[in-house]
Amino acid sequence: MAQRLQGKQIAVLVADGFEQVELTEPRKALEKEGAVVHVISPSQKKVKGWNHTDWGKEVAVDVALPVADPRTYQALLLPGGVMNPDTLRRNKQALAFVKAFFDASKPVAVICHGPWTLIDADLVKGRRLTSYHALQTDLKNAGAEWVDQEVVVDGNLISSRKPDDLPTFINKMIEEFAWSGA
Repeated sequence: MAQRLQGKQIAVLVADGFEQVELTEPRKALEKEGAVVHVISPSQKKVKGWNHTDWGKEVAVDVALPVADPRTYQALLLPGGVMNPDTLRRNKQALAFVKAFFDASKPVAVICHGPWTLIDADLVKGRRLTSYHALQTDLKNAGAEWVDQEVVVDGNLISSRKPDDLPTFINKMIEEFAWSGA
């Protein structure tokens, strides 16, 4: 079977406290489809995941955010977790990195609490998306149309609610990354 993302480079932007399974499972699936996946972070060497209710495993950082060039990547994945997007949304370099994907109309996949970063990058107004249910008021207040669905696609934005939705999210993310030429 052909790998739909053969040779494509995908960025995964995270800080400490990302929901572990929201990075590890999509990464595994993207790599299985032939993508080269780089973990990008404000942290220089490692980031620590969150595993449901406690700290999870450390993941090596492939590219430090200060030197990451969004033009190198064909798509972006933003995992959730509460601490991760809360840290990223206060980091001007992270916001600029994310915004560059939207400015170039490259696909962006976001899950769970990940849309917090999009809110602070001023990227949700007029968009239809989903997230972890606790973010719906934040998203609505930022001008988004929030819906309670496993996966929502609005242009180049693929969004999902929570780890339970990962199988559907991953399938749609790969489909959209492949379809868009990512």
